[in-house]
Amino acid sequence: MKISDFNREVRLLEIANRGITEQANQSEEKAASFKTTFSEELSRSQGLSISKHAQQRLYSRGIELSDEKLSQLSQAIDKAALKGSKDTLILDDDAAYVASVPSRTIITAFSRASLQEGVFTSIDSAVIL
Repeated sequence: MKISDFNREVRLLEIANRGITEQANQSEEKAASFKTTFSEELSRSQGLSISKHAQQRLYSRGIELSDEKLSQLSQAIDKAALKGSKDTLILDDDAAYVASVPSRTIITAFSRASLQEGVFTSIDSAVIL
């Protein structure tokens, strides 16, 4: 065994964190990958997508979308499409959603509390669940 670099700087923190950093990066990649895959599969299965703006509104307004609700929203978009609608308002007991029918995308969402003060514009139909 030849020792030629015995005066070389030893970076103990790099050595100690080497495994931890790699594991953390792998965990983050797996989480992001799972989230992306889950979102894509859910959208594909329902034939429905949710815009980033709508995701933020759903989160900030505490609106949760179950599989059943996603199915209802998908069916509501189907109904609006049969009538030739392009942008529709979907109302249920707890919330309202504005959706682009051709792209099958939920554009925004309103909680029941925020419905009382709102005016909906740029829609050409409404579907009541």
